[in-house]
Amino acid sequence: MGCIHYGQIHTHYGTWADETRSFVSPEFATRLRKAHTGDLVIATTSEDDAAVAKAVAWLGDEDVAVSTDAYIFRHTLNPKYVSYFFQTESFHSQKKPHITGTKVRRISGESLAKVRIPVPSKEEQERIVSILDKFHALVNDLSTGLPAELNARRQQYEHYRDRLLTFKEAA
Repeated sequence: MGCIHYGQIHTHYGTWADETRSFVSPEFATRLRKAHTGDLVIATTSEDDAAVAKAVAWLGDEDVAVSTDAYIFRHTLNPKYVSYFFQTESFHSQKKPHITGTKVRRISGESLAKVRIPVPSKEEQERIVSILDKFHALVNDLSTGLPAELNARRQQYEHYRDRLLTFKEAA
């Protein structure tokens, strides 16, 4: 069975995945939690604050085993939308006060539950994901031979990601 290891969320996975890098035996898999299609798998530990709560949306066809030091966030939102939101300044500023530890930094599930995720309509979530996917593809396609353009597009992508995922709070 496919398995997402929390350390690989930092090193291997991007915003979403539909294949795993690691596998576990069926016997061992029975002892692990499972992420379903659309769930967010969130690394809960890291050595630096920026990587604490790095997330990947699981889009594979079958359930996937999830190692310890990772949470599974089951929701009804567009999975890529939520994963993109976990990359924004808004998310990072909300999680920062809840990170604990010295050398190994971590965040609890109770603390993550306090993060407010803006919830526009399904159509708006899909529109945002479509735009960010296009920027993501553009950045990755330019990675050979065009470093200045790549940097400019990354900055533009970060700007639009943060702008598209920042909402006024309801009174």
